[in-house]
Amino acid sequence: MTPPILNRRDWLTGAATLLAFGCADAAQAAAFASRRISVTVRGTGPDVLLIPGLASGPGVWAGTIAAVTGYRYHLVQVRGFAGLPPDANRSGPLIAPLVTDIAAYITQAKLVRPAVVGHSMGGTLAMLLAMRPAPAIGRVMVVDMLPDGAGMVGGTTSGMGYLADQLSGYFTGTKAGRQLFADIVRQQPGAKGSDPDVIATALRELAQTDLGPRLKTLRAPLQVAYAVGSDAQQRQAQMARYRTAYAPAKGALLTPIGPSGHVIMADQPARFATVLRGFLRG
Repeated sequence: MTPPILNRRDWLTGAATLLAFGCADAAQAAAFASRRISVTVRGTGPDVLLIPGLASGPGVWAGTIAAVTGYRYHLVQVRGFAGLPPDANRSGPLIAPLVTDIAAYITQAKLVRPAVVGHSMGGTLAMLLAMRPAPAIGRVMVVDMLPDGAGMVGGTTSGMGYLADQLSGYFTGTKAGRQLFADIVRQQPGAKGSDPDVIATALRELAQTDLGPRLKTLRAPLQVAYAVGSDAQQRQAQMARYRTAYAPAKGALLTPIGPSGHVIMADQPARFATVLRGFLRG
């Protein structure tokens, strides 16, 4: 059973505040032009990239930024998610170009070994960044994401790829599909205004991505914070699942947080903030 979302009203208020104050800091990232992502900068201190998950925008990190101060946060948003027009993400490959543009941002902004934190799909992007020879990443935190994208919903890469193709047509081709898509977006924090085609492309590519065999090529220390429920048996099964999935990443630190749903930052904000502080302090 998924636990209720805690402090959701406070989280939404924080998200609105983030968007309001983020405008003042946007000039710091204005020099970087990308048709794939946008980046907003907040705060001062050591550099940390925050990458939200599928259909989400930077507001998902609002409470975290308020709770964990003393860092310069670079808030990445994928075009096509959370109200941004898709631009170049409207067609063609998605994940690989996103990684390329995030890497280009790190280089252009002259960030020295930044920490990278990615939730869900953002966790996949974070790991792919840390597998590149350059730019150098200081450390990586993956939040509630398995190396095998299809594994997040109990599928296989071939089966989930087929499902994503079917969902794409269902989302855009029928009244019921459009309503289903609207319901999914409404339940995902900060996802209003996301493009169904970009979401379908992301689902398809994630379903076909298995980073398990490549975890040994990570060039930065890895921590994985993942959600567990309140049921003891399910909790043990989830912990075993993550241990097995991340076994190839030698030295990876796995941290269960619960009871929580997928968006740990909203469900367990205090616990997540504590874990993030420890991660950033190294």
